[in-house]
Amino acid sequence: MGKCHFSVMCIVCTVVSVVSVAILVGIWTFQFLKPAKTPVALWDRYRLPDTLLPEAYYITLWPRLKPDHRGIYIFTGNSSVVFKCVKDIDLILIHSNKLNLTSAGGHMARLTTLNNIPEPAIKSTWFKVPTQYLVIELQSKLKAGESYRLNTEFVGELADDLAGFYRSEYIQDGVNKVVATSQMHPTHARKTFPCFDEPAMKAVFHITVLHERGTVALSNGQEIENRNTTVNGSAVTITKFEPTQRMSSYLLAVVVSDFSYVHSEESTLIRIWARRKAVSEGHCAYALNLTGPILNFFENYYNVPYPLSKSDQIGLPDFYFGAMENWGLVTYREANLFYDPAISSNGNKEQTATIIAHELAHMWFGNLVTLKWWNEVWLNEGFATYVSYLGADYAEPTWNLKDLIGLRNIHRVFAIDALASSHPLSSKEEDIMKPEQISEVFDTISYSKGASVLRMLSDFLTESVFLQGLKTYLNTFAYENTVGSDLWHHLQAAVDKSGVVLLPMSVDKIMDHWVLQMGFPVVSINTFTGELSQKHFLLDPESVVEVPSPFNYEWIVPIKWMKSGVEQTPVWLLEKSVYNSEMKMMGDDWVLMNLNQTGYYRVNYDPGNWERILKQLNKQHQAIPVLNRAQIVDDAFNLARAEIIPISLALNTTKFLLKETEYIPWQSALDNLDYFYLMFDQTYVYDSMQAYLKKQVTPLFENFKTITMNWTKVPDAHMDQYNQVNAIKVACSTGVEACQNLTADWFTQWMQNPEQNLIHPNLRSTVYCSAVAAGGATEWEFVWEMLQNANISSEADKLMTALTCTKNSSLLQSYLNYTLDPTKIRKQDATRVIVQIAGNIKGRALAWNFITLNWKYIFTEYGAGSFNFAELISGVTRTFSTQCQLDQLLQFKAENADVGFGSASSALEQAVEKTKASMKWVTEHQREVSDWFRAEAA
Repeated sequence: MGKCHFSVMCIVCTVVSVVSVAILVGIWTFQFLKPAKTPVALWDRYRLPDTLLPEAYYITLWPRLKPDHRGIYIFTGNSSVVFKCVKDIDLILIHSNKLNLTSAGGHMARLTTLNNIPEPAIKSTWFKVPTQYLVIELQSKLKAGESYRLNTEFVGELADDLAGFYRSEYIQDGVNKVVATSQMHPTHARKTFPCFDEPAMKAVFHITVLHERGTVALSNGQEIENRNTTVNGSAVTITKFEPTQRMSSYLLAVVVSDFSYVHSEESTLIRIWARRKAVSEGHCAYALNLTGPILNFFENYYNVPYPLSKSDQIGLPDFYFGAMENWGLVTYREANLFYDPAISSNGNKEQTATIIAHELAHMWFGNLVTLKWWNEVWLNEGFATYVSYLGADYAEPTWNLKDLIGLRNIHRVFAIDALASSHPLSSKEEDIMKPEQISEVFDTISYSKGASVLRMLSDFLTESVFLQGLKTYLNTFAYENTVGSDLWHHLQAAVDKSGVVLLPMSVDKIMDHWVLQMGFPVVSINTFTGELSQKHFLLDPESVVEVPSPFNYEWIVPIKWMKSGVEQTPVWLLEKSVYNSEMKMMGDDWVLMNLNQTGYYRVNYDPGNWERILKQLNKQHQAIPVLNRAQIVDDAFNLARAEIIPISLALNTTKFLLKETEYIPWQSALDNLDYFYLMFDQTYVYDSMQAYLKKQVTPLFENFKTITMNWTKVPDAHMDQYNQVNAIKVACSTGVEACQNLTADWFTQWMQNPEQNLIHPNLRSTVYCSAVAAGGATEWEFVWEMLQNANISSEADKLMTALTCTKNSSLLQSYLNYTLDPTKIRKQDATRVIVQIAGNIKGRALAWNFITLNWKYIFTEYGAGSFNFAELISGVTRTFSTQCQLDQLLQFKAENADVGFGSASSALEQAVEKTKASMKWVTEHQREVSDWFRAEAA
């Protein structure tokens, strides 16, 4: 329009003027009247518009547990969603993915009104596949303030893809059994019925299920009607459920099976559902005994009653995640719910306790109050991870589970968050749009860093103030959605009310530094001058951080510290560098910072203080708290990898292990030495490294031999049971002959009498792996046969892992091929098997070649519901440390760019970064490491 306007003006001008004006107009038009971009159609956007809000769904589902004439399992259903129009609009967008909708009057949906006003006629209905919408164009507009009802009928495949409404199978008494079950989280409800599939689109769900007679249907609510009838010639049972509370679509659950259950009647009906054999053999008893106390703990912790009429939990033969917090019907992998004291290990028991606590924590934090969008999923998952230790600790108070959060979460996530390719806890909403982007944020950062910073927050606020803020937050936003800043505001109100907690600034300002920028600091103290400083910690000091930080990579750091064993007044580090005269040390006094590792940061000391700490460790290590002994080792090794301290200093932190018997410091050392094994186990460093570790572990092995009365009893303490496993595992792997003979004898006895396995459950993983590694095809085939006959998944997991320990390359290759055959390895287990084979020296190249050859097939045919792509990439590249491997990785990235990497995109970038860092580190330190081990092993 602008150009036409000026051309009329130019008619009366001279030729010179015409040219001049034309030039000026051209410039003006280019700069200021650029044609507006064509607006993106609403159906091309991945977020729903803010025009319609669902209020209630009325859904009927009928899964067929037998295949049709084509050999395909299907489900049929109908859905009626009542929604309110917020803004006038002539378009309805509702999520629908992989559903065939039955035509209704030429359209795929039927629209009616609730208030006797004329409803708009439907002009057209069609699918927008990339954004997973059913698009309904109307001939006139919906009216703001009015409510409407949208009816659809649909057919979907009850596939075995572990997503949406899917099929799980198992064998019972020689008969193949089919379970219809669901996994709606995070974006798979749309694969089950048309819905507004976003967490902020909460509604009440009225569920009805048709199912074969003799089976039972479960959903979020309590069953309110069961009746037998005949539908289209099929004898079925119709089960109706009480309406749910107002909730997000991703929390919906539906299961049809012939399972049975155990139950208890407390203030809430509690049921644990499982295969009939698992129930009759008592595998559900421990979960039942835990659930009541943990629910009671969280009711008191949150100071909010459990909001539902029942709490169902169910173990499924096939399940992608470890568990899922569906409101009122929590779904689990069997291994995470079942426990058999005759077969399950101490670790299995703890896993059951902490995972149940994690999922039940979500009943309030996540389900009752839900984050508005997936960009802040860390607050949901990080919170549940943190308080899972509290809930499980309440149920098992003698285990000291709260001590494990550092080892299991802080140490673990530091390895990722110290990379330049890490990411902040919270992202911008617009950066998390596509389903694969949503899946990608459910990573170690969200779970473990989230848990770590919330633990730090609770600590510096004090638990009483933290809980007061949490209580008002949950009560204020019950059945609604929030953003992260809402929690900070309620915590600040609790701080203000307390009149006791003194903070250097507001809660939100402190937490923004930890949430809105990636990474963490290394806090350094110079005990000669008293200078306290911070710096962004990166494993590779030469890596370039391309993501700008709103805080210039500085943090507000709470510091608890002690002086020569005596705890001091906490301080805050508010800038890059400050001086604290109290931290100047004289003589043999030493400073220890980050007491009990409550802060999310690493610590470095001046050489003199490092020397005094090491002296204390070697003289009387118990003077330093057990969590800090583990922290010292972990910090030192990673500071050395980052070229901040000498590698010899880090290795020196392991000398005190000769006298150490506690699990947490030992595990920290083994975790860090594992990197050395990954880098050097095929070099001349390996033998001296083995000799040193054999020297260090032998006293531990002898200690447990004594306290177990020559291996005839189990240690009493939870942590001692874990460290007994470490003692045997390390002693056998480093060549302690007594250990190797012991485990070989145990395994031989089992092979001779397969019906009577006398190996203690705690030790089976180690013994199985050791025997398979030392043996050949006979041992491998025996374990494979035992795997086929395993009747509890925790035992199956141990056997499955043991098979990856063989040194026989042809067996490993066959095992890799099994991961693409669900009749041999369930889809849920395929990723783990491949990654564990990659951890075997003999399997590394095989696993990488397998991934490169099969990536397109795995990615396109199996999909994200079966393989954990991020874990797969991270796992098979852990050992990469050469130019050749880097080249292969970059080639893999280039060759599969068209296929894509989905939720593994960040993992792939991290793999490239870690490979480059490892290449440099190995080149520079191989000789120094070799010399140290050789000298210390003597």
